[in-house]
Amino acid sequence: MSKPASFLSPIPLFFVFLWSTGFIVAKFGLPYAPPLTFLLLRFVGVLAILLPLVLVMRAPWPRGKIREVALAGLLMQAGYLAGVWCAIKLGMPAGLTALMVGMQPILTAMAAPLIGEQVRPRQWLGLVFGLGGVALVVYAKITLVGLSWQAIALCLFALLSITAGTMYQRRYCPQFDLRTGTIIQFAASFVAVLPFALYFESFTDIQWTVRFVGALAWSVLALSIGAIFLLFALIRRSDATQVTSLLYLTPPTTAIMAWLMFGEAFSLLGVAGMALAVLGVVFVVKQPR
Repeated sequence: MSKPASFLSPIPLFFVFLWSTGFIVAKFGLPYAPPLTFLLLRFVGVLAILLPLVLVMRAPWPRGKIREVALAGLLMQAGYLAGVWCAIKLGMPAGLTALMVGMQPILTAMAAPLIGEQVRPRQWLGLVFGLGGVALVVYAKITLVGLSWQAIALCLFALLSITAGTMYQRRYCPQFDLRTGTIIQFAASFVAVLPFALYFESFTDIQWTVRFVGALAWSVLALSIGAIFLLFALIRRSDATQVTSLLYLTPPTTAIMAWLMFGEAFSLLGVAGMALAVLGVVFVVKQPR
């Protein structure tokens, strides 16, 4: 049985911090580049950094699991990121996006028996608490006015993609070298996203501002390398339900960041929601004695 990571250990908490910056980066970067074009540059940046390191360090490539690792990457990188970024570009509010993607722990728990994992009653209670906390945090920012069905569909697609990718990787390829595995996943994601970017977008629409370059650099180093490495490490050590429950902490953390950086409102209701989300995660990840 895998040994779960402690909720209070640095790895899960730092992962939550890094993962929560995703919406902040989108707010900084999307005004200066189309979403799929931004993601292509992000994928290229990851490959440009990791590939030379892998060659120099002679990191081992996953034997007999390359297709499985690539498919997990297509779901967790290309599907999830493209869905979220395109939905935000089409006008999906960040709060509603966070709430919809925040359904992932519930979906993961429902599918847990498919990969031989069990969800205890206390964990189900924690999942419900976590979802309720997320809803309270983003309640004031949720609006359906002017929202297109395409944006909603893309957000749902992102939710299903990252849920399926997490489950698939946990079941079929939980153990692989993070350096070479990440290269495989981002290379596959680049190939998948490229034709859509070429058809729907134009590279001439990029505005190479300081803010855009900063957002791109953070996306590559902190999110696509740092956060993804931590996510893979957590998937190795813990059940899928426990890992995905940490994502309940993302919307509250993002809300605090948006309040500090952009002056966005953060009400007492949001504080209560954050506390409820934290309580929910504790219920899910705490092991019985």
